[in-house]
Amino acid sequence: MLISGEYLAPLLLEDVLHAINDSICTVLAGGTDVYPSRVGKNLPDRIVDLSLVENLRGITFQESFWRIGATTTWAEIVNTKLPSGFDCLKQAATQIGAVQVQNSATIAGNLCTASPAGDSIPALLALDAEVEMMSVAGSRRLKLEDFIVGYRKTALETNEIVTSINIPDVAANSASSFEKFGTRAYLVISLAMVATSIRQDVSGDISDLRICVGACSPVAKRITKLEERLIRERKSKKAINQIKVEDFSMLSPIDDIRCTAEYRFKLLPVLVKRALEHSGW
Repeated sequence: MLISGEYLAPLLLEDVLHAINDSICTVLAGGTDVYPSRVGKNLPDRIVDLSLVENLRGITFQESFWRIGATTTWAEIVNTKLPSGFDCLKQAATQIGAVQVQNSATIAGNLCTASPAGDSIPALLALDAEVEMMSVAGSRRLKLEDFIVGYRKTALETNEIVTSINIPDVAANSASSFEKFGTRAYLVISLAMVATSIRQDVSGDISDLRICVGACSPVAKRITKLEERLIRERKSKKAINQIKVEDFSMLSPIDDIRCTAEYRFKLLPVLVKRALEHSGW
């Protein structure tokens, strides 16, 4: 274990778990959220850096699911060959900051920040992701929708870290897409974003449809009633042309310096239609 003052960079997961169990500390992975949030302020008293722990990084297939290690970077996700169902996640990964940020920022860091505008969150919801956490007492798993519990709040305990994000094996005939709208093409916080995932059965009918919206409520949400209606329509073009603002009434977008809540609502039918069409609707 490397120690410099109150900065710890363990090599082993076991040492990380003991370090965060002993006292309150800030867990650091890529640092792309931690450091900007501390501009003009002192750094936390105790930092535990996960970046040297090998088994927290990488993407592997394990029996029935894909495991993405907590400190896997967005650049690694973009450059890894994955089934087509992961397209929405890869597309989101290319929208997270500049390339320099993508080389450092991690998938677990994006989730633990729990920003309403976190680009990866709608994509991971669309992929039915599960978050695995660990402490000295053992491990547990939560669905992503149960992990993020509010504005910048998660179900993570102070003595736990996220160790992986697990995604069920995506069938070969599934497709997904991610649409983000901002005031410019890149390096921008989302005004609204949508991720969709479509899975078909052997007859070509839709067996599963997920429509997930971010930046329009404190926590990204699935639009389940719209999903159910579209499944009944059996991939009708007319059905997606009839998506309207009222289909998103369960959301609560805000007025801010980037745009109004009304404008965000108006964006959503357009973004959902684009995402579904890019998913093969």
